Amino acid sequence: MVFSRLQEDIQTVMQRDPAARSRWEVLTCYPGLHAVWLHRLSHALWTKGFKWLGRFCSHITRILTGIEIHPGAIVGRRVFIDHGLGVVIGETAEIGDDCTIYQGVTLGGTSFYKGVKRHPTLAHGVIVGAGAKVLGGFTVGAHSRIGSNAVVLKAVPEGATAVGIPAKIILAEPAHTDSQEQLAKLCDKAGFPAYGVTASDDPVSQIINQLIDHINAQENRIDTLYALLSQSGVQCPERKDSGVKVEHFDI
Repeated sequence: MVFSRLQEDIQTVMQRDPAARSRWEVLTCYPGLHAVWLHRLSHALWTKGFKWLGRFCSHITRILTGIEIHPGAIVGRRVFIDHGLGVVIGETAEIGDDCTIYQGVTLGGTSFYKGVKRHPTLAHGVIVGAGAKVLGGFTVGAHSRIGSNAVVLKAVPEGATAVGIPAKIILAEPAHTDSQEQLAKLCDKAGFPAYGVTASDDPVSQIINQLIDHINAQENRIDTLYALLSQSGVQCPERKDSGVKVEHFDI
């Protein structure tokens, strides 16, 4: 059982990191992998009541890998922490299966009350980009993406993308699906978005593209109106002679 889990984790790295050249390299040179393995030990100690020992094991893990995972946090299967330096995962955080977390990520809490859910829950297949801060006891939906350096302060729907400070949902879930399998297939079609977002997710470029499309539609309507008026015998001045300066717009 333990050996199969180790193999599974190594295979996960091989699939998600194009820089991984061999299993031996992954086994010996990936601190994110080591941090996840050592966390399983510290979490087992923590849940069995050896609180100090579990916390001390977590402290040693931070020294060795630069990744701090509280022993109380729940980490699922096939979780990949890429690079990993500066990752902080709080006590009540929960990370689902097949999640990917990049360097500098914080899964933090905004409450000082003990015994309550203070840290976020990442559902299945979430990608959290470098430097992102996910703060609070809410849920980030399955197959959603958090852009690099985003500050997420509220729940993120399934299949959505969140970017900005504070984070805005810029890409709604791809479709209403009846099963998790259908949602996963839709997300797989888009490929694996390293660091949480792709170039097409930039909200500024999306707005500019929409404005360009709107301008083109207006130009086409105006040209159509001029043609119809001319066919109806209405004398219309040429647009260039109307006193309005018309410049060529290079899309």
